Amino acid sequence: MDRGKIIWISMLLLQVDQGVATTVGSLIDLENIAGKLVFYQMEGNITYVRNTGELASDVLTETTFELNDPQKTFTDTKFTYIWDLGNGEVIHGTEPVVRFHYSASGNYTLSLKVGVIVNESAPFLKDVYSRDVKVLDAIKNIELKGPSDYEMSQDSSLAVHVDGSPPMWVCWHFLPKCVADPKGSCTLTMLYENTLRLNHTFTSAGVHCLDISIQNDISKLQTSFSLSVKRNNNHIVFILSCAAVLVATFSFITVVACRPRHQQRPSIAASGNALFLKTNESEEQSLIHLNFSNIEKDEKKPLLQ
Repeated sequence: MDRGKIIWISMLLLQVDQGVATTVGSLIDLENIAGKLVFYQMEGNITYVRNTGELASDVLTETTFELNDPQKTFTDTKFTYIWDLGNGEVIHGTEPVVRFHYSASGNYTLSLKVGVIVNESAPFLKDVYSRDVKVLDAIKNIELKGPSDYEMSQDSSLAVHVDGSPPMWVCWHFLPKCVADPKGSCTLTMLYENTLRLNHTFTSAGVHCLDISIQNDISKLQTSFSLSVKRNNNHIVFILSCAAVLVATFSFITVVACRPRHQQRPSIAASGNALFLKTNESEEQSLIHLNFSNIEKDEKKPLLQ
C-alpha cells in the first residue's frame, strides 16, 4: 500500500471516534461510490421515466443520482454534486437531484461528479458519472397543408406537416363519410422528416375524414381532418359531349338508311340542229326561218332537203 493511502486510512480511523465515518469496512466503499442516474420529465400532472436516455426539449427535467448503498454505509456521509449538463450549464449542489430543461434538440453528454466530504483536513473523494442523452422535440402540432376541398375520381395530393423530431411512426387512414373503421386498421409509415406526403383517389363524393396518429420516442399525438369531396364537373361535361357526338352520329346513319331510293334511268342527251334560211321578199323586209330537228342517238339526218 502506498504512503498516500496509508495516511488517508489513518485519518479516517481518527474520524471514527468523531462519528463521521461509522465503520472501518466503509473505507473501501468510499473509494467506489456506486449509483446510477435516473431521468424524469413532468408534463402537467404526469411524470415520465426516461430510462432510455431520450428526453423532450422544453420540458422540465429532473435528474436524480440514486446511491447504491444496501448496507446503509453512507447514511451519515455528506456528498457534493457537480452537474455538467453538456450545454454549457454547470450546477453545484449538495442534494442528489437537479432540475433543468434543454431548450434545443440535439445530443448531449450529462456528467456528474460526486464528492465525499469527511472533514476539512481529509482528502476529497470523488467519482464521475456520465450519460449520453438525446433531446428530441415532442410532437406538438399536426397540420394539413393544401386545400380542404377535393374532386372525386382524381389523384389528390395531401401534405401533412408535423412539429416534432423524427424518426416518427405514422398511422393513417381515410374514412368515407367519417364512419369509423370497425377493424381499426391503418397504414403504418416510418417518417424521417417533418412532412408526410399522401396520394389518394376519392371514389365517392361527400365528407371524408383523414385520421392520423404520429408517435416518436418521447411523445404521441392523434388528430383528424375533415375533407370535402365534390363530383368532377369536367368529367360530366366530357360524358355529355361524347353523348352528343354519338346521338348525332346515329341520327345521320338513320337518315341515310331511311331515305327512299329512286330508279335512275340513263339519259341520252339529244342533239339539236338548226337551219337558218333567209328569204328576200322585199328590199326592206327579210325573213329568217329557223328549222329545229331532234335527232336521237345513232340517227343521222341530212342538213339539206
